[in-house]
Amino acid sequence: MAGHTSKTLVGRDAELTEIASLLGVRRIPGDRSSSDREATNVLLSGDAGVGKTRLLTELRDVAFTEGWQVFAGHCLDFGDSALPYLPFSEVLGRMATDLPAVVDAVAGQHPALARLQPGRRVMNADADRETGALDRTDLFEAVHALLEAAAEAAPLLLVIEDAHWADQSTRDMLSFLFSRPFAGPVAIVASYRSDDLHRRHPLRTQVAEWSRIRGVERIQLAPLSAGDVRTLIAELDAGPISEDQVAGIVDRAEGNAFFVEELVGAASGPGRWVPADLADVLLVRLDRLDDTARQVVRAASVAGRKVSHEMLAAASLLDDTALDEGLRRAVEMNVLVAGAGTYTFRHALLGEAVYDDLLPGERVRLHAAYCAALSDGRARGTAAELARHARLAMDLDTALDASIRAGNEATAIGGPDEAAQHYQQALELLADPRRRADLDVDVSKLTVSAAEALMASGHPIRAAALVAEQLTCLPADASPAWRARMLAVRAAALVIIETDEDAAAVSARALELVPDDAPMLRARVLTTHARVLAALGRFEEAQAVGIDALALAEKLNMSELASDAITTLSGLKKAGPKEGLRAALTDAILRAQESGAIHAELRGRFFLARSYQDWAEFEETERWFRSAIERGQAAGLAWAPYAFESRWQLAWVLMVSGRWDEALELCGIDGQSAPPIPKALLDSVRLNIQHGRGLDVAAETLALRRHWHKEGGIAIHASTVELLDAGRRADAAGAVASYEHAVDVLGRIWHEWFPARVRLAAVTIGAIAQAVPTLAAGERATFQERAERLHAEGHTVLERYTDPSGFWGPEGRAWVKRLDAEVLRLRWLTGIDAPPLDALVRAWEETVVLFADFGDVFELARTRTVLAGILRASGDATRAREVGDLARAAAHQLGAQPLLDELRALGSTPARGDAAPDALTPRETEILALVAEGRSNGEIGKQLFISAKTVSVHVSNILGKLGAAGRTEAAAIGRRRGLVE
Repeated sequence: MAGHTSKTLVGRDAELTEIASLLGVRRIPGDRSSSDREATNVLLSGDAGVGKTRLLTELRDVAFTEGWQVFAGHCLDFGDSALPYLPFSEVLGRMATDLPAVVDAVAGQHPALARLQPGRRVMNADADRETGALDRTDLFEAVHALLEAAAEAAPLLLVIEDAHWADQSTRDMLSFLFSRPFAGPVAIVASYRSDDLHRRHPLRTQVAEWSRIRGVERIQLAPLSAGDVRTLIAELDAGPISEDQVAGIVDRAEGNAFFVEELVGAASGPGRWVPADLADVLLVRLDRLDDTARQVVRAASVAGRKVSHEMLAAASLLDDTALDEGLRRAVEMNVLVAGAGTYTFRHALLGEAVYDDLLPGERVRLHAAYCAALSDGRARGTAAELARHARLAMDLDTALDASIRAGNEATAIGGPDEAAQHYQQALELLADPRRRADLDVDVSKLTVSAAEALMASGHPIRAAALVAEQLTCLPADASPAWRARMLAVRAAALVIIETDEDAAAVSARALELVPDDAPMLRARVLTTHARVLAALGRFEEAQAVGIDALALAEKLNMSELASDAITTLSGLKKAGPKEGLRAALTDAILRAQESGAIHAELRGRFFLARSYQDWAEFEETERWFRSAIERGQAAGLAWAPYAFESRWQLAWVLMVSGRWDEALELCGIDGQSAPPIPKALLDSVRLNIQHGRGLDVAAETLALRRHWHKEGGIAIHASTVELLDAGRRADAAGAVASYEHAVDVLGRIWHEWFPARVRLAAVTIGAIAQAVPTLAAGERATFQERAERLHAEGHTVLERYTDPSGFWGPEGRAWVKRLDAEVLRLRWLTGIDAPPLDALVRAWEETVVLFADFGDVFELARTRTVLAGILRASGDATRAREVGDLARAAAHQLGAQPLLDELRALGSTPARGDAAPDALTPRETEILALVAEGRSNGEIGKQLFISAKTVSVHVSNILGKLGAAGRTEAAAIGRRRGLVE
């Protein structure tokens, strides 16, 4: 048994329902035909370990619940010494214990039954027992009568497991019982391993005969789906398992539940290691082959899961006749599966187990045979295959050349992960100074290829470290061009990650080292330097360098590089009107598409989406982010810079827009091997949503702290969750501590007055305000003082904000107003320098308008919830109810249960639809009239000279006050009440 076993049936509900219905154990609700159907016998097949026994155990429990009796017998593997009728002896022994009177009565009428009693089949038992031959018909009739008699008390289910090991007598007994109907409710299910039924297995023909008997159904238990395997892994509760490990288990187990359990138990072992217990089970199949077949299978295992016939013929060292004989036997025994010119192991883990079982010398010789076959053309294969076989055959020179070619091939077809792996293996082979000196390999170009592949696969930290390592390995007399090339790609990696190292200084040094006679290299380094300068906000320098880079790239007809420079220059137009920036970026994207500069194209799409995002124009934002995501995925660059950032930013936009389920779907990484930093970024958005829905995510959020110093975006979102959680727990000290930790980390990796500090300060003060009822008077004064400092720090951020456009967008304006409103609320709650009530209400009403203008659905609902509480406390119950209704509607839409609980605690109840006509303000009445005319929010905004989002806020207020579900109903209510002519 596996060391980790799930107690929950996973992925077999449909099969359980079908079998229970066929057997008559449980009828399908609503299926009238099933209630009149006679019980059917079932043959349950499936590969070893796929879950047959687990399913039958669940079927037994269902049968017990439905009032059935269940008796099970098991066939055992005794080889050539099979014991006739063994499972029926087991059943009889169980029935003698549970139903002794029934067994005695039937034995009295059918004496042959006594021959099956377990005690009479043991050596030296009952020396005086009968020794004469038995008429099998009498025995068959006796068992049939016993089942019939037992079913008189309650329906009976007979289970015979592992029929692939059944002796001929047991198979004959089953044939009799299947073909002889029962008067009472008796159902039989027999299970067997389909992968054990090789072509000459006796059960193979028997199953075909049973299937033709009326009332016998066959059910094949298929492997679990990938999703079900993931669920099973979670159910096994084996401790933390990384996504890479989960994906590996899903791939290797191939839906086999037993394999999943064994691999989960061995998850801490080497990546491709097969647990010993599982290997023993798998290799039993190999032991049944003759020597020739075993040799063929061992040779096939060196190729991996699948091998072509020509490759196996070249590497197995067998003549054609012996090879064909060995292959035929391996296929007949279900070890290999024949395809169109290929052979595949029936189970991938079986191939791994066979390979692990090879002796070291045998393994090297076989890899050398494969390597020779690929090298001399006797077999066709890829450079990656040649690299693997050469490396394992210790032919390291061949392995180096093949690894570089394999990396180039992977890059050409959009496989950055695989390319990075091949390039890094090549660099490992060059670690030997003698090989590096003897072979003509440009280490700088190889290093750049490896670093670019790592960045494209979402590992810029690894890329920067790899280049730094290779720079230290260069000899003192290495070409300056080599150093320049490597420093430039290192600068490109550094500017993507959070680091104290000056990426611009690194790229500037690269530019200094470029030889005068290397114009193409100079063009590349200039382009990189301009991009680095732009990313660091040194826009004037970036402009000058970018122009030089573009001129040189066009002179040398390097169109892809020119597109990169144009994209950089286009992104520098932030200081002008947004329309100019967008037009320039659109042109740059088209230029990049034409020249095939995929990375420049992704960067342009991202920058364009960010422009719309800055102005909270989310429809266009989503359009351009999605286009970057799709282009990245199509090019095999899903985790590359700007393709992944587009996915992360779009998830944030969807979260802000209230489309939480879509955001969660975008944050999901099931089945994807996500790099750690991108995964943490997506997790930070997911945790915000889950916390908003009331889930306990404190442990997961805290675990993200280890990534804060590597990526500030993680720190921003994760610390926000920490602050909100502290507020929910009324932990003012915890909120302040989280804020200070976030500011400390972000101040070191960015600068002290980063813009998001305004939001963090506002949320922190809000958390302190939530904790006020639990604070002593002295503590209130202390936290009030700290909040005042936070408020001042937020305004310092605003004063020191520098951006070439000078633009402080809708998001920033909303959070600054929220910061002011939160500090006023805290003063009001503590009574320290309390503001006038009308000033407090006005501040929160203005905050509502600004968050509506920004379009943050959840923060708008949360702001309205606070405003509703203030209004209720001031005695304005009517307005409190109206505002609370709007917050409640949004909370219901989002599934934000904590917000609903807070509204309930405020005593806010839904507004009734019979609100007084004068509940609408003059502006709302004016807008209602335009709504009744069928005008859109945009049209109303243009007519009244207000933004469409402000119109949306007013329309929401109107719907809430009138108790209307939509615009049409609101117009109808308005007409009925005389508000609209």
